[in-house]
Amino acid sequence: MKLQTICDIVNGNILNEFQDSSDYTKAFASDLMSDVLRFSMENTVLITGLSTIQTIRTAEITNLSCLIIARDKKVSCDMINLAAHSRISIISTQASVFEISGLLYEKGLKPVY
Repeated sequence: MKLQTICDIVNGNILNEFQDSSDYTKAFASDLMSDVLRFSMENTVLITGLSTIQTIRTAEITNLSCLIIARDKKVSCDMINLAAHSRISIISTQASVFEISGLLYEKGLKPVY
C-alpha cells in the first residue's frame, strides 16, 4: 500500500513525505518505543500517539519509513526536520490508534505479529 493511499484511508495529512516507492504491507501500533524495537519493521507503518523525537529515533533504528501520529498530536518542527533528514514520512490524523489500526487492517495491511 502506498503512502498516499494510507493517508487517504486514515483521513490524514502528510507532514513530511519521503519520495520513494515503498509498498507497505504491515502495521504496528504502539506508544511504547521499547516494544517497537523488538520486531523487524521493514515495509511497516508505525501507528502511535507518541509525538516526540524519540519516535523518530526509534524509526531510524528499526528501518521504519512511515509514521502515523494519532489523536491530532502536535508534531514539532524538530521532528519534521529529523524525519526529513532520516527519510521518514509522517502522517498526522485526528483518528485514534484503535481506529487507524482497524481501518488499515480492513484495507489489507497485516499485523507485525
